[in-house]
Amino acid sequence: MQDLHPTVADVTERVRARSRASRDAYLTRTRAAAVRGPRRSALSCSNLAHGFAACNLHDKNALKGDQQANVAIVSAYNDMLSAHQPLAAYPPIIQEAARAAGAVAQFAGGVPAMCDGVTQGQAGMELSLFSRDVIALSTAIALSHDMFDGGICLGVCDKIVPGLLIGALGFGHLPFAFLPAGPMPSGLPNKEKARIRQLYAEGKIDRATLLEAESQSYHSPGTCTFYGTANSNQMFMEIMGLHLPGASFENPGTPLREALVRATARRVAVLAGRATARRDGTDVDADTAPLAEIIDERALINAVVGLLATGGSTNHTIHLIAIGRAAGIRLDWDDFDALSGVVPLLTRVYPNGSADVNHFHAAGGLAYLIGQLIDGGLLHRDVRTIADGLVAPDVRGLDAYRYVPQLGDDGALAWVDGPTASGDADIVRPVDEPFQTTGGLQRVVGNLGRAVVKTSAVDPEQRAIEAPAMIFERQEDLIRAFQAGEMNRDLVAVVRGQGPRANGMPELHKLMPPLRVLQDRGHRVALVTDGRLSGASGRVSAAIHVTPEAFGDGPLARLREGDVVRLDPAAGVLEARVDAQEWAARTPASIDREAFRSGLGRELFSTFRHASTGAEMGAMTFGGFVAHDRDDVPVEIDASSRTPEGFYARA
Repeated sequence: MQDLHPTVADVTERVRARSRASRDAYLTRTRAAAVRGPRRSALSCSNLAHGFAACNLHDKNALKGDQQANVAIVSAYNDMLSAHQPLAAYPPIIQEAARAAGAVAQFAGGVPAMCDGVTQGQAGMELSLFSRDVIALSTAIALSHDMFDGGICLGVCDKIVPGLLIGALGFGHLPFAFLPAGPMPSGLPNKEKARIRQLYAEGKIDRATLLEAESQSYHSPGTCTFYGTANSNQMFMEIMGLHLPGASFENPGTPLREALVRATARRVAVLAGRATARRDGTDVDADTAPLAEIIDERALINAVVGLLATGGSTNHTIHLIAIGRAAGIRLDWDDFDALSGVVPLLTRVYPNGSADVNHFHAAGGLAYLIGQLIDGGLLHRDVRTIADGLVAPDVRGLDAYRYVPQLGDDGALAWVDGPTASGDADIVRPVDEPFQTTGGLQRVVGNLGRAVVKTSAVDPEQRAIEAPAMIFERQEDLIRAFQAGEMNRDLVAVVRGQGPRANGMPELHKLMPPLRVLQDRGHRVALVTDGRLSGASGRVSAAIHVTPEAFGDGPLARLREGDVVRLDPAAGVLEARVDAQEWAARTPASIDREAFRSGLGRELFSTFRHASTGAEMGAMTFGGFVAHDRDDVPVEIDASSRTPEGFYARA
């Protein structure tokens, strides 16, 4: 086992130094909130009676007293979305297990859960990113009654888990655990799904054939099985120590999944009970695993390392930054880029390969991956987790996550040693035999701004592109140009006006099939956009999340049709090959988004669009978080500082 890699140590220290003032302020606030002991003891009799009026007699009597912990359940359940439908069964199981552990659990509130798979390419996608902040606000409201000594958050998909975590961090003095539903069983193989989608993009099959293939892919309760944002969420919740070991990728509706739900409830009941026992506030963080102490600089760096090692979703170059800022920690894309230079790619899971997450889980899964990263010196082992002492009294930190859950013949849950060898070297590999020696996510910088590029699914010869720009302001316009035969040449497709302040920063998945077709025809193509692509970023080189965004006169608005654009991830370059004096003299094009700001509730989100920070600031709509100016000096975000010049340094 190697010592911590020097780059991982250096980046961690850089983040810690950058965050010192904001982190100290956050910890001071949360530690002060932990002093009072059982939360409900501060409520008046009328307050408390309202809080338990609907409980059964057992729970009511428990909550009248001042000894037993009360655990909040916050859920993203709805029965339209496959990933969240199984969550309906969880609250009664949690409540029963909590009672058996000497605690009470109350369903504190629900949060909205929208599916990017349903809204992809539709107007509703313009609400997707902002739904994260709505979920954070909803989580805070659910917990605002101050009745609770701990919490369990039920959620799975793209914006839901980050939103739940951001909201819970506002109550960081409490212990929290997170519970997913698990992936649906494998359906149509991913290679076949991709082949059929491309045939449809080329007009060679009809809609009915495409729908049948999609229905075979997404076919039952559970999370989609490709390694997009939802499954990247589960990876980083486990690697940050907020799941029980092995909880991420067990299928729903199985005895082991139910056992993990019960074990999570028992665990939070124990942690919350320890917290309430310290009535004078002494040692409030000892063995209680408050959320604020788990989500520190080391945990966030571990999450970035896990993202890079698995080729995970580019959405987390936004979400992990936002999560960090909610905990007073300031990550940026330079940190991702530096870590990507030393973290090897250890998995091939669709869209970076043909396997799905069920295959990954069977081949060794997160227990094997985490073990390899620890052995390679790429993870902080000495972090706090909700599993400290759970597997065995002396097993703490990330070492607990090398174990896997197993049901004995008597149905009892136990954790056993995880795999020490890959079950399939085409899916997951040891740290000294990676698929590639770098993490496959790079930051690019130039006169067009700053952006991220996911290279792990792109053939090396396709990554660097220099070609004339073809400019669009709607993805539908690109598709029409493709269908009209106007794109049969080398080009850089620029889709601008897709940032958070313009239209909520939708994902632009409709762009990938036609661009892949052009690439397969032998053309050199790339995409540059201030929008998102997420975990389904595929075989075409794409600079995404361009910051500052074009709306509000970001540099993408200076680009003109036919300008030569150079995208070179290896060199870290994104630039228009235009004379500097001419570039500076250009008047930015007007990015008019008014026509796209109503319908499907979009008119309700005007404040979110106006207030949002840029992508590298987490695309956050909350005030009071610490930003940085051009000289990296901390400044408070307020309405007057919401300009590209105030947000984006070092371009």
